[in-house]
Amino acid sequence: GICVGPDGHYLAQRGLRSMAVRLEAHYQAGLEIARWLTTQPAVTRVCHPALPTDPGHAIWQRDFTGASSLFGFVTRPTSRDSLAAMLDNMAIFGMGFSWGGYESLLTPCNLTHSRTVRPWQEAGHLFRIHVGLEDVADLKEDLQQGFARLLAQA
Repeated sequence: GICVGPDGHYLAQRGLRSMAVRLEAHYQAGLEIARWLTTQPAVTRVCHPALPTDPGHAIWQRDFTGASSLFGFVTRPTSRDSLAAMLDNMAIFGMGFSWGGYESLLTPCNLTHSRTVRPWQEAGHLFRIHVGLEDVADLKEDLQQGFARLLAQA
């Protein structure tokens, strides 16, 4: 219809009450995972504007006071089989494009010919990650095991 029903209104209002707390938790967890990813041997680059190594960091500092938990990272080049071994066996991270929920998601971005302004030039796999509200230590462990599978068949 053209207007929201009572149930939808109630759920939206309920969600808005805790939105600031949830967004802060996403930001802090995402930044912690991004920093951790920079130390991982399987990862060659982390694309997160809050990191000083990001090309857009100065603009982020000038214009923003926080960041989301949605960002990208690049892994070392490996075969499609090793990529499948990583993605098919993640315990916590799901695969999907529903950014903004409470669950953590990990999506490979350069597997097919995607529509983009510039074609992918780097070797390795580009991932889009959304860090949800699960325990950060558990998320790191899940990623660590995934990277081990990714590099085992490289």
